[in-house]
Amino acid sequence: MKLKYWKGFFLLLCGLLLGATKCIAQDQTSKPEASPGTPAIAAAQSGPGGALSKALAAACSQNQMEFTRFFTVRNKESFTRMTPAARVALMKRFVLLDEPGKATISANPSGRPIVRCETPGATVEMQIGGADVRDNMAFLPLELHEATDAAGASARQINMGLVREEGDWKLLSLGVLLLDLPALEAEWDESEIEVTEKEALESLETIVSAVDLYRNKYPHLPESLSNLASPARGKPSADAAGLLDADLAKGTKDGYVFRYVIVGANGVGAPAKYELSATPLRYGQTGKRSFFRDSKGVVHAADRQGAVGSETDPKAE
Repeated sequence: MKLKYWKGFFLLLCGLLLGATKCIAQDQTSKPEASPGTPAIAAAQSGPGGALSKALAAACSQNQMEFTRFFTVRNKESFTRMTPAARVALMKRFVLLDEPGKATISANPSGRPIVRCETPGATVEMQIGGADVRDNMAFLPLELHEATDAAGASARQINMGLVREEGDWKLLSLGVLLLDLPALEAEWDESEIEVTEKEALESLETIVSAVDLYRNKYPHLPESLSNLASPARGKPSADAAGLLDADLAKGTKDGYVFRYVIVGANGVGAPAKYELSATPLRYGQTGKRSFFRDSKGVVHAADRQGAVGSETDPKAE
């Protein structure tokens, strides 16, 4: 996963999670949210601590539908507009793990929630402290450490903010960083576009290499990109040469749509040529520039508002 487009938000977030010992001072007079006579564990499960533990569990398993339950209405709308890769990248930052994991929620002897996120590569335990509740806002200390670290040398602590919206607790902040997705959405889109456009150019070159290999082996041009896919069974053939991954062979990858057209063949032996195009799947979000590789092998690029490019466009830089 390439994360360079998360420059503003995630550089700060990574610093908070990895380097801070405590981002917001805890109120020493704070008390867990519990009514007299109510067991502490029940209070933790039903209050802001319970909401935070379930949000972390959803982030651990990368369950996007469950994770959105803990966003405010405003943030939920922005989250659903983000690309799948961007949504996954956000969830990863809540648990500091790259792979989706298995989440379990338990409680310590005081009834405070403990979320354990187990992945093939690592396991992180997150212990949630007592909530400092101020009207409709709550701040909870969260300690993260590697499960194998009995001495606690890897422990990091931040404060998580939640806000009560329509009777439910929703994520508000990580440390001192307000979780305001709409305010950062435009910056994310612009940063992500730089990455997806670069990947589209790389995918064009991948297709060109696959077409050349196909023509050298069979020897004619493939009729479509699907002829470059891997066979469902058996050995590669002219119908399924095994030269492209499944996404590219279907013509859609990393936010771009790819089209392949044979041109230039005639009845007197002129060699067939082809053209390639790459256009944003969602203009303005997964890309702005349309790319066009003409029959001479020159790649052109221009902002065509999502339309297919042409050989009249400037050369790609």
